[in-house]
Amino acid sequence: MKYLLWLLKAAIFFTLFAFALNNQQDATVHFFFGTQWRAPLVLVVLTAFAAGLVVGALGMVPRWWRHRNAARRAQAAVVVAPTPVTAPAASATPAAPPPPPDLPSIHGI
Repeated sequence: MKYLLWLLKAAIFFTLFAFALNNQQDATVHFFFGTQWRAPLVLVVLTAFAAGLVVGALGMVPRWWRHRNAARRAQAAVVVAPTPVTAPAASATPAAPPPPPDLPSIHGI
């Protein structure tokens, strides 16, 4: 199985390498106000891919923060002050568990 994964990775690498070698001609990207950028086509595609990754990751940051804060609140609710160990009283009733914290859906749907 390990060799099959290495073979798949090598195939992907050589496919992308061949793509880069076959697309060395210059491409022109036109921006606003008459500005333009001339670069090899593979560099333009790589830049667009990297920009898409950055925009996607930045779009997920608010949700990551919400989940991190919710996890921190849940962990703080679970941690209780330590109580001294005493012999249980015969007539004492067990304490009611604390209500669950108000957390958003963990599935994100």
